[in-house]
Amino acid sequence: MTALRHELHSHPEISAEESATAQRMINELTALGADRIWSNLGGYGVAAEFKGLAPGPTVLFRCELDGLPIRELSALPYKSRIEGRGHLCGHDGHMACMLGVAMCLVPRPASGRIILLFQPAEETGAGAKAVIEDERWPYIRPDYAFAYHNVPGRPLGEIGLRPGPGNCASRGMQILFEGKSSHAAAPEDGVSPTSAMAGLMTSLPQLSHGTVGEDDFALSTVTHANLGKPTFGIAPADGELRVTLRTMRNERMESLIADALAHIERIKGSLKLEVHWHDVFRSVINDPDATAIARDVAQALGFVVHEMDLPMRWSEDFGRIGDDGAKATMLYIGSGELQPQLHNPDYDFPDALLPIVVHQFCGIVDRLLGPTKP
Repeated sequence: MTALRHELHSHPEISAEESATAQRMINELTALGADRIWSNLGGYGVAAEFKGLAPGPTVLFRCELDGLPIRELSALPYKSRIEGRGHLCGHDGHMACMLGVAMCLVPRPASGRIILLFQPAEETGAGAKAVIEDERWPYIRPDYAFAYHNVPGRPLGEIGLRPGPGNCASRGMQILFEGKSSHAAAPEDGVSPTSAMAGLMTSLPQLSHGTVGEDDFALSTVTHANLGKPTFGIAPADGELRVTLRTMRNERMESLIADALAHIERIKGSLKLEVHWHDVFRSVINDPDATAIARDVAQALGFVVHEMDLPMRWSEDFGRIGDDGAKATMLYIGSGELQPQLHNPDYDFPDALLPIVVHQFCGIVDRLLGPTKP
């Protein structure tokens, strides 16, 4: 598992480009004797079925295939070989863990079936939606679904759990402005987006409200602005503003969107504008029954359980699997108190976490489907 994790770390592929990574997963799952493998799910997604010895529920474990468009800064012997790309969120470790679970399934569970889902495009929020919309999803659809993310800053191997909202909803709002250029000596003869953009850069962040954990929590963050061309002789005609909207609950996101659009409408004047949405994540709402199962397993294995008071601010598209009807929960597993943060250029998944995660997820198999038998 460690050697495989290092190999994956060296060859990251970003969202919607994970073809070689997916093929590697197919090769490994075939060698481990999966009963059925689906490929090219919602892009380059891969799902593998391991059947139990008797009828029973379907339990899905999900991990992610994609890396990030970030240059890795490290001296690791297995650092990224692809310039400007890096497994700097730990998805290389998540994949290795799920293949470790597959090793435990060589003797089959007593009942039901396990689906291991290697999902594409998690980082953009597009992957889970595309997988669920794939025409083959009905053959895969689970009764229970579990996933995890490693959490820097928490003790290594600590199992974080939170029934209810676990990850915030978020989406990127791209606003494109179009006016009319003019000579810088006669700006009154043009239509510039300068004032509208400046106003929105002030007013949109004021839509933020409360703190994470409150039902009415909202956060509006300006992330990018671009105005005209870098000249001195032209009053600009066009501009672009990017804002990330974030809420704890999906319903609150809808009202935040409406408020943001109302601000734009009030301030646009005679400008033409377009609003486009990107990286759309729904909130992850953790099912209490699935969370209780994960808790029972962690306690039985002697792991430290952290009952989380607050959800994660960052988003995860795993919530769509719960929206589709499965009893689903995310586990938030500590990756070390001194671990660099997710998406830092010097981040590296800790290999010491691999066996902890495998034991936790194999314990969930035993709890729901009965112990594995040769």
